[in-house]
Amino acid sequence: MTGTVYKSTGSWYTVKTELGAFYDCRIKGKFRIKDIKSTNPIAVGDVVGFDVETLDNKTTGIIHTIHDRENYIVRKSVNLSRQTHIIAANIDQVFLLITINNPPTLTSFIDRFLVTTQAYRIKTVLVFNKMDAYDEENVMEVKYLSSIYKKIGYECIEVSALTGKNIDHLKGLMKNKTSMFAGHSGVGKSTLVNAIEPGLNLKTKEISMQHMQGQHTTTFAEMFDLSFGAKIIDTPGIKGFGVVDMDKEEIGDYFPEFFALKHQCRFNNCLHIEEPQCAVKEALDKDDISFSRYRSYLQILEGDDEHYRTEEWMK
Repeated sequence: MTGTVYKSTGSWYTVKTELGAFYDCRIKGKFRIKDIKSTNPIAVGDVVGFDVETLDNKTTGIIHTIHDRENYIVRKSVNLSRQTHIIAANIDQVFLLITINNPPTLTSFIDRFLVTTQAYRIKTVLVFNKMDAYDEENVMEVKYLSSIYKKIGYECIEVSALTGKNIDHLKGLMKNKTSMFAGHSGVGKSTLVNAIEPGLNLKTKEISMQHMQGQHTTTFAEMFDLSFGAKIIDTPGIKGFGVVDMDKEEIGDYFPEFFALKHQCRFNNCLHIEEPQCAVKEALDKDDISFSRYRSYLQILEGDDEHYRTEEWMK
């Protein structure tokens, strides 16, 4: 049988067949480690082949094949830096939820996420959430950040699950597509999903005021079928986002504004640091390129994980 993985708990997978039946499936031990460097060999969104078995009146599936992926989102594993963690696979688009405070989403995190989605050719929309909770200064910051990312081709949307601001616009973008919601814990992913599809009743939690961080409410990635012909993958909150499997020479190619100027640099292999006649550095001096974006580029180039350098850059 063939089906799509709707939920992964690490050892068991919920798989939906083309006829709409759900099966609890597992994988064989030897299959788990064969040619796989990821901590999770199977991710939500994967199309898999499986055999059905019945034991003690309980029917389960044994996955034997992972079909080729169109794309996937990957990051460094939290505890095992040499391994990766696949967040989801076969995605049409990603909505990256951003909050100015409560909790804050820093540009270093945004840029690391965008580099990864750019590398795997996954459309990404920046969703500035909780607009109802912002004062004038916060709103101005949203406008400023939006201007940076709109300039380089990313769609930016201001939303509020509480007031319904732009919820219908989001639903329009999601129709007939598989979308993934991502962001820090506490940015309101589950609350926003509930506003889009109230019948799901996903669990939500308040922000921890002591550390201004969200509390994990989504433990595992899970896909849901929505009533208006869309699929959504809700993911656990991401604290840091480690970029993987990229050579230094290619990182700049995943910054669209850098890539557009690359042919104007004196050297074909220019890293845009100290090289003479660098078009990117010249654009930076003219404020045609955002300093925050260039700063993120240097961080990724140096191989530093996002959460290691956050406090230093904020001083």
